Amino acid sequence: MLNRSRQDPPLRIAVAGFVHESNSFAPSPADMAAFEQGGGYLPLSRGSQILQRARDVNLPIAGAITHARAQGWDLVPLVWAGAVPSAPVTSECFEAIVEEIVCGLRDAGRLDGVFLDLHGAMVADGHPDGEGEILDRVRRAVGQDVPVVAALDLHGNISPRMIDMANRVMGFRTYPHVDMAATGQRAAVELDRLLAGGQNFKAFRQLDFLIPIAWQSTMEEPAASLYRLVAATDDDDVCLSFFMGFPAADFVDCRPSVVAYADSQSKADAWAERMARAVRDAEPSFCGQSWLASDGVAEAQRLALTADRPVILADTQDNPGAGGDSDTTGMLRALVEARATDAAIGLLTDPEAAAAAHAAGEGATIQISLGGRSGIADDEPFTATFLVEKLSDGHCHATGPYYGGAHLQLGPCACLRIGGVRVAVASEKAQMADREMFRFLGIEPEAQAILVVKSSVHFRADFAPIAHRILTCVAPGPMPVSPASLPFRHLRPGLRLEPCGPAFDPERKADAKIGLRLASTERTPCSTD
Repeated sequence: MLNRSRQDPPLRIAVAGFVHESNSFAPSPADMAAFEQGGGYLPLSRGSQILQRARDVNLPIAGAITHARAQGWDLVPLVWAGAVPSAPVTSECFEAIVEEIVCGLRDAGRLDGVFLDLHGAMVADGHPDGEGEILDRVRRAVGQDVPVVAALDLHGNISPRMIDMANRVMGFRTYPHVDMAATGQRAAVELDRLLAGGQNFKAFRQLDFLIPIAWQSTMEEPAASLYRLVAATDDDDVCLSFFMGFPAADFVDCRPSVVAYADSQSKADAWAERMARAVRDAEPSFCGQSWLASDGVAEAQRLALTADRPVILADTQDNPGAGGDSDTTGMLRALVEARATDAAIGLLTDPEAAAAAHAAGEGATIQISLGGRSGIADDEPFTATFLVEKLSDGHCHATGPYYGGAHLQLGPCACLRIGGVRVAVASEKAQMADREMFRFLGIEPEAQAILVVKSSVHFRADFAPIAHRILTCVAPGPMPVSPASLPFRHLRPGLRLEPCGPAFDPERKADAKIGLRLASTERTPCSTD
């Protein structure tokens, strides 16, 4: 930590953020409107708006601001932009936001350091390594002598360019990401250490296989043990991050990686190699059980007969946190066809259906075609008559550990009922990772026999405490349980497309029906190909 006297001027630190996780195969790109709305993040914010809106929320920028205030930094807030994961960022949007960050840095005058809140898995039109491009431009704007530190998501696909351009990149240690603010604070502490003359020896290792996000939860093995090893480095004065990667970004550095910083090159290399070896050893354990939609609902109904808590089904392949539009209807169809009772599903994003419900009013019945408009193979709108049970303007205060108190603006929303199934419908998409996202539409999660959440892992932070059992279910969607079924073109040849699985071959022909691989009621085995 810096040892500064009262006579020293306060450290002048620029802060900015540009956060997006990009699925190269998702249906909808991220344009400026997506960042202005923000999804589950803050809306597009500038200057003092950042300091006001990031107060007491679970985001890295919030943790950095907390540290800055405690240390008396003179903050120079530039711009903060985040959008819910989707197809890549449009070139127009990317250029506009990056240019605003760069111009802000150039116009800021004297700067002692730069803190960036980024994701690590951004793909933009024309720039497949989004963060590499951002960090490169930031470095050119501030020069070589100003430390640049970036807080990143543990799903980051880290490139050599990112490592070269930043003095530190640091990743979350939890999935669900309940430590986003804590990571921002740790990164700000590292910036202080660099400014105090700390060394910057670094080591970088990339792994040879993709990890499906459904099996990345740090609440379960093998990730739980791997991240305990990451935390153990704190006692050895080492800054270590393990990035599990986001396995739907089609560019050459899509893969897990390890980054270590230490006070000597030998120590950085030793820890990076130890961590990489532990990840390689854990490769066969990154697998799990998935259920076809109809089988998952049938199992949930069986379990619910004797359960005193909800059975929770994760609609993992339409997870808006991984690029889905949160509008596929496979799980809804399975619930209705099975005549499920005391069941709820959400959030299903359909602004037209929400508008129709608001026009009709509470207590009305409406016949609509719900969802299914993203062009996903084997998915289509669900046409039926629904009862409008409750309406909302879409403001939801998400108080669970993932959103951490964020105020979500979801546009006109409605609870629609068909038989024993309630559907939480929103106009804006956001991952169902908080129980309040059911409650604000009159659905008490604890009172349901079956809950279907459009999420892969983040929901566990708030829903696992009330779950009798959690089942990962497979219905059509743009984020397959196994990335091996994605039609990649630009990965590094030889990269295994799933744990212990087939290697990427640029000449291979991928399964045309994205999102249907590994749909079984058996534990997914690691192949020996």
